[in-house]
Amino acid sequence: MIRNSHKYMLLSLGLWLGSCQVNDLQPQTALSETTAFQTPERLELTVAGVYDGAQSGFYNGSLTTGVVRGYPFGAAHLEQGDMRGEDMVSVQAFYAVTYRSTYDASSPNNGFFWQTTYAMINRANVVLAGLETAKPTAALTQAQIDAYKGEMRFLRALGHHYLLVFFARPFGDNPTAANGGIPYRTQPVTGGATVDQVVQQGRNTVSECYDKLIEDLNYAESVLPATRTNKITRATQGAAIALKMRVRLHQNNWAEVIKEGNKLVPATGALTSPIGAYQLTASPLGAFGAGNKNNTESIFSIENNDVDNGGVNGAPASMYNASGVGGRGIIAISPILWNQPFFPATDLRKSAAAVASDAPSAAGRGGNFSRKYVDVVNRSDNAPIIRYAEVLLTMAEALARTTPSDPRALTLLSAVRNRANTDAASQYTAASFATGTDLVRAIINERRPEFLAEGMRWLDIHRLSTDATYRQATGIPAKANNTILNFAPLYTNNPATTFALLPAIAYTDRLFVWPLPQEEILNNPVLSKQQNPGY
Repeated sequence: MIRNSHKYMLLSLGLWLGSCQVNDLQPQTALSETTAFQTPERLELTVAGVYDGAQSGFYNGSLTTGVVRGYPFGAAHLEQGDMRGEDMVSVQAFYAVTYRSTYDASSPNNGFFWQTTYAMINRANVVLAGLETAKPTAALTQAQIDAYKGEMRFLRALGHHYLLVFFARPFGDNPTAANGGIPYRTQPVTGGATVDQVVQQGRNTVSECYDKLIEDLNYAESVLPATRTNKITRATQGAAIALKMRVRLHQNNWAEVIKEGNKLVPATGALTSPIGAYQLTASPLGAFGAGNKNNTESIFSIENNDVDNGGVNGAPASMYNASGVGGRGIIAISPILWNQPFFPATDLRKSAAAVASDAPSAAGRGGNFSRKYVDVVNRSDNAPIIRYAEVLLTMAEALARTTPSDPRALTLLSAVRNRANTDAASQYTAASFATGTDLVRAIINERRPEFLAEGMRWLDIHRLSTDATYRQATGIPAKANNTILNFAPLYTNNPATTFALLPAIAYTDRLFVWPLPQEEILNNPVLSKQQNPGY
């Protein structure tokens, strides 16, 4: 294990820079960009620093004060992604700004996601520039240098994609609109003239951003190893392909989803990936709990451990687990999802192994809480990014949209659904779907309970918001009112159950996308003229 302890973070501080705020760009000294690439050992630590930037950026403070909440990918992508949707509910005030869509350009939740993501991207760009100067030796081959480049470009793509999902309209809207995307940054900022260069860069179009995402991920796929010792928390060839599948899904490019999916999903036989040997775990919780560090299903996760995690105010186990089992009872499963007909009472993802309930008088106010993250003491649960279940459902959706008669679509859907629904009455057969449209809708629905508490809900709302056939909301959906004092009676498994809701917010409303942070606007004269409309 090479990363995610504070000593590694400190060793790479010389490569840490903020999100292009003009007053915060003096490089710090530890391993500087001129010395970090002189030996294989230093290079390894430098690469570890970029992963650490993905896991534990700052929040409402700085690295010197130690204020972290898992921004951007150690925890925050999970919590912010779930709180923007309707399938989980903030039963306390902790994520109320995101949950109730009361954010503005000065709100910390969206502001620090932007800043810490670009800080991580800048770390990757600094390392990429340094790798261009690295010379192959007996201890450091060209293939290893190229693989490091692949890791950096994978992380750069991951960061930019989440920024697009939170701060820009979806690809299906107007992808070539001027300044509709986010700045896709590929040049390192290390002070001096490099600051001037980056503040002259405005927002790319959404289409340009997606082209650059694919370019980064194609390169990463070409140089990354198929597997490695720490195959879950370091980028691999399979991770690059799986992220490309997600990106293509957001582009509505079904043919390219299938092209990439065929690399990871065998056409016949057992569903064991020919790259990386990925498989679904036997249990729907197999990639979590005790298995989160080593399992066959996790393709890429961000590592947390006992000395470096999102803290009590950010770590997944703190936020998602019930107070009765040591969590804080903050983010509960919403009755909106619980009562959906495609999420039956017998589903193992509703079992006591998967869900903990708080009493109405407890902090969680009678909520049902996910048990995907269990280490409430050390907060060491990894933060999932991509699992093989997502690959299978993404492939199934693309097949069903293009060739509904292809039996593979139902096979892949059933593989995910049937491990959680062992009773025949809850399983799907070909007779379950009168039309291809029904099959696609079932695949999209299955993503909701499967990726519960993984921050995926907003990604699906975002990409489907311009899809008149399959969108599940015409903007930000109505949500359970988080001031309800007792949620326990609302978990009925009956879709007709009613309760107080926060009103939906139209897709055309400014709130559908997050505003560029005020600090960025104040310090960047180009972006100050490109704020999202209405803010």
